[in-house]
Amino acid sequence: MFDRLREDVRTALETDPAAKSATEVFLTYPGVHALWFYRAAAHLLDAGHPLAARVVSHVARVLTGVEIHPGATIGRRLFIDHGMGVVVGETAEVGEGVHMHHGVTLGGNSPEPVKRHPTVEDGVLIGANATLIGDITVGEGARVGAGAVVVEDVPPGTTVAGVPARPVGDAAADGADGRPSERARHSCDGRRSAG
Repeated sequence: MFDRLREDVRTALETDPAAKSATEVFLTYPGVHALWFYRAAAHLLDAGHPLAARVVSHVARVLTGVEIHPGATIGRRLFIDHGMGVVVGETAEVGEGVHMHHGVTLGGNSPEPVKRHPTVEDGVLIGANATLIGDITVGEGARVGAGAVVVEDVPPGTTVAGVPARPVGDAAADGADGRPSERARHSCDGRRSAG
């Protein structure tokens, strides 16, 4: 458990250029705090204590502004940048190395107790205020632009933006190592690009 907590701090340090120290992340990063609450709530849910799990989740929402349902599946090295307004629904699945900005919603589209929230595969970047709805899959290494509304599957490595979200850009937006270039990252996190 403590290894996971340390990894969450290390992930923030490696992902956020504004992070200056582990102490700063530990004390002041609501996205990291929300992950810690989520892990405790998920443990309680797995141990057969659903009400306690929901109470912990509610406290997390009040304290951090981030709501992650304890039934969601969250992989390692998720970084929730700024945190406020993030909502991750009960049947959502988030892979490893995912980067979410503030205001992201992984929402459901059915009142039935079925898989109704998105699956976000490894290495996905989701820009500020993006909304992903329903049992869709955002493929590995994809990028979702700020403010996008995603209601259909996104192929691996694709950048989508708009309402509704559609593929944008081309392979030239990617860096030589296959990761998003600085310009592509800025187009997804809501900052202006220099290009």
